[in-house]
Amino acid sequence: MNLDDLDLFKQIDRQNMRAQIDGLPDQLQTAWDLAQTLPLTKLDDIQNIILCAMGDSGSAAELVVASVSSSLRLPVSVHRGYGLPASATEKTLVVCISHSGNSEEVLDAFESAQKHGCKTFVISTGGELTKRAKDKNIPVWNFTYSGMDTTAIAYPYALTLALFTRLGFIPDPSADVAEAVAMMKRSQQHIVPEVIAAKNPAKRYAGQLVGRWVTFVGTEQLAPVARRWKTQINQLAKAGANFEIIPEATHNTLIATINPNPTLNAHTMTLFMKAPSDHPRNKLRSDLMRQAFMLEALNTDVIEARGDSVIAHLWTLIIFGDYMAYYLAMAYGADPSEEDAFVNFKNMLS
Repeated sequence: MNLDDLDLFKQIDRQNMRAQIDGLPDQLQTAWDLAQTLPLTKLDDIQNIILCAMGDSGSAAELVVASVSSSLRLPVSVHRGYGLPASATEKTLVVCISHSGNSEEVLDAFESAQKHGCKTFVISTGGELTKRAKDKNIPVWNFTYSGMDTTAIAYPYALTLALFTRLGFIPDPSADVAEAVAMMKRSQQHIVPEVIAAKNPAKRYAGQLVGRWVTFVGTEQLAPVARRWKTQINQLAKAGANFEIIPEATHNTLIATINPNPTLNAHTMTLFMKAPSDHPRNKLRSDLMRQAFMLEALNTDVIEARGDSVIAHLWTLIIFGDYMAYYLAMAYGADPSEEDAFVNFKNMLS
């Protein structure tokens, strides 16, 4: 395994996933700028918000919720699935988010929103969702992105965040978005493929994951990042992973160290992610949980977010995880853009 062999990278990465990851900071800025120019119909008398999305769009929605949890006074939830909760009413804003516009769960939620009389908004590149929305005169924000869904996460994130801002739900976070972009670019100086493994933390962490089942542990605020890391390991490296959230994990997962399995434990890795904005008690819980794991000879490590704002913390971890998953794909010789398993599954569903 040579994670400094860039010629080999090009052979494995036939659709140039690397370029899409490299472009993530600019994508976030471009998406944010686009969202300031799109037309917006007045939406008022809203008492709660439901963000309906799946996959990477669902992760984007959860990142938005994490970004605004301290400033948004309306109840907001992310709905990953069919239909809508019975609590959805005519005073509910349902935002349907789908990159392709063809996610059947989101389409079903869209139809449920009409039956409930909810105020509805659509964010997508097009597809059936945009068609149905336009047929019903429901406002749509369309964006264009030619790459894979998994690398387009900044668009649904920035557009949803901007929607909340322009509707007056939250203070303008433009400065925090700008900081996130700057900090991501600064982080890239240390983790792009040209930086050798000896000096590249994303390559080093990827090397530790080879042949191991990895668990990502984040605080409640970093839960969307933990999920994102898990799904990127799944999608890019075609490998297994799961995630745990603190404080909940300290009430149950921690106790699993009582009966360790030395044979299995040798093939695991637990990565703890931390941010300056974590609740002080969650910081302590994370440290103590990692200590308990290490005392049982479990492989662990910790990764710190960068920046001052919550948005910067989220996005510096996002880009680190994307590179880490990419390098793990290279280590396994797996094309990070290949989606045969998912395509075959969708064909079976249809």
